[in-house]
Amino acid sequence: MRQIILDTETTGLSWERGNRVVEIGCVEYVERRPSGRTFHVYLKPDCDFEQGAQEVTGLTLEFLADKPEFAQVAEEFLAFIDGAELIIHNAAFDLGFLDNELRRLGEHYGRITDRCPVEDTLLMARQRFPGQRNSLDALCKRLGVDNSHRQLHGALLDAQILAEVYLALTSGQEEIGFGLEAAANTTETVHFRIDPNLARPRVQIEPDEFAAHQARLEKLRKKAGKAVWDQFNAVETVEPELATA
Repeated sequence: MRQIILDTETTGLSWERGNRVVEIGCVEYVERRPSGRTFHVYLKPDCDFEQGAQEVTGLTLEFLADKPEFAQVAEEFLAFIDGAELIIHNAAFDLGFLDNELRRLGEHYGRITDRCPVEDTLLMARQRFPGQRNSLDALCKRLGVDNSHRQLHGALLDAQILAEVYLALTSGQEEIGFGLEAAANTTETVHFRIDPNLARPRVQIEPDEFAAHQARLEKLRKKAGKAVWDQFNAVETVEPELATA
């Protein structure tokens, strides 16, 4: 399975208010292992940052002035993610911005989910840790993922950290699912042949054990009107000395 762990940085919290994507970071995993392939780009927006957004990312309009616009990297970006499963933290946020960028280029680009299935690690974390903080930093602390080098939000760095968080969130899947399948494929079936003509084994019981058994049945009859044991005819023919196992 090919998976792309994805993160974006933006000029603000809402694309509906005209905010744009200024950074995209992607890390490719194949069969839950990093392939070494990444996609990372800074983008020049046509708007200013909302208050507080620059402090979160450390990016400035001066730094982004000579960077490409989304239209210039769209094809390369789509080719990188096409057909992979996307792993995103708070997917609704990133997908809303990316779909808006594609929509600005033309409706024929469609939406990201037309191309890729998406797994939202925020929803996964809320199911696993209900009622707790499930930000990326909180999950790193809870799951033992080192994020001490994360001073500012950066799309590629956050995608790399999210990859470790995702693996920690989903650890044990092999043991729970795939391991059972493998074990089933390697299990040997042993066949036993039983001769129906062989005499059934018989065991000896003591008279006092038989008497105790009968007394117990009598109590059940008095209390419930009958004993389940009575439906077996064998009860009436059992000898105190011998009983069939």
